[in-house]
Amino acid sequence: METRAGDPGAFAHFNLKRVPSPCFVVDEAAIRRNLATLKDIGDRSGAKVLLALKAFSMWSLGDVVGEYLDGVCASGLWEAQLGRDHYHGIVETYCAGYKAADLPEIFRLSDTVVFNSPMQHRRFAAEIAAARAAGEQFDLGLRLNPEHSEGEVPKYDPCQPGSRLGFPVSQLRPEDMEDISGLHFHTLCEQDFEPLRRTWEALEPQIAPYFGQLKWLNFGGGHHVTRSDYQRDELVAFLKDIRERTGLTVYIEPGEAVALDAGILVGEILDTFENAMPIGITDISATCHMPDVIEAPYRPAMLSEAPEGVTMRLGGPSCLAGDVIGDYGFAAAPQVGDRIAFLDQAHYSMVKTNTFNGVPLPSIALWNSETDSLRLIKQFGYADFRDRLS
Repeated sequence: METRAGDPGAFAHFNLKRVPSPCFVVDEAAIRRNLATLKDIGDRSGAKVLLALKAFSMWSLGDVVGEYLDGVCASGLWEAQLGRDHYHGIVETYCAGYKAADLPEIFRLSDTVVFNSPMQHRRFAAEIAAARAAGEQFDLGLRLNPEHSEGEVPKYDPCQPGSRLGFPVSQLRPEDMEDISGLHFHTLCEQDFEPLRRTWEALEPQIAPYFGQLKWLNFGGGHHVTRSDYQRDELVAFLKDIRERTGLTVYIEPGEAVALDAGILVGEILDTFENAMPIGITDISATCHMPDVIEAPYRPAMLSEAPEGVTMRLGGPSCLAGDVIGDYGFAAAPQVGDRIAFLDQAHYSMVKTNTFNGVPLPSIALWNSETDSLRLIKQFGYADFRDRLS
């Protein structure tokens, strides 16, 4: 999988030794630029823009996000609680499978709850009725599978054959729409406008008969809106046209776009040796700190990589043989103690970290490239590893 981001931006001038290692460093100024772009999309199109917490949930920036966006979307009870506690505006919750015990709290926390299938919606009729009888106010939505595939990698394609995400639109019946206020679909992954347009052209004829009974449409995430070459004017015109033609409120819920090129992961060379090529062991672990490097897989861009010189294979300290980040170019062979950084690590990497092998979690720092202020937000210790276990 090829990443289309990786612009160093102001990080090209950041002193990597200002933070502990390993450490995520997020640039608040870059986050604000991304948020301003998304707010402009919402203002010009009339659409509501939500932050997808699954991609970027650095809640110390909740107030900043609230200055620009209309709210957040959550993937379950804990993200809904985070959204209500630390962010502003709308909390929309979608989960592929809810537990009955969680629903009273989810209904309390959420403005909108989206079900993955009509069967799930019907199964929880008693819980819905009880919540409303208790005075809770929330809309109900249904996630659809448009059965139109635009994904480049099957594991990230919600429309792949046999997908568990969303109810196949070809199976939708009028009785499935009872008490449903809106329809949600999410089919993109790091993509631009044209895949969205094609998906909508495939989906609209099948759901148009229900427009008169709906309040909203949610076009999901995966929109790389803040990437420099994204067709933003086309997106604005598209969203505005749908909103005006249908009379419905229209939502998009980008996650990655909020933090695109806004964070790095700083690490340190721990050891070097030769084994058919130069090998470097770092305190950054692909499996623990950047799992998408293995899962996607993809090769993250490295800050200040040299086009010529020494090529070194970098990997983490864990015992997993596949804990390899990739092969990188250096002007001269790096030495033990040298700092390195991988680009575009604020989204997804931060939320997916784990402590396999007892590998320490990276610290989290907030930098402002405009003022050069730097604040260490969070450091993790042994207790964070221990307390996940028993």
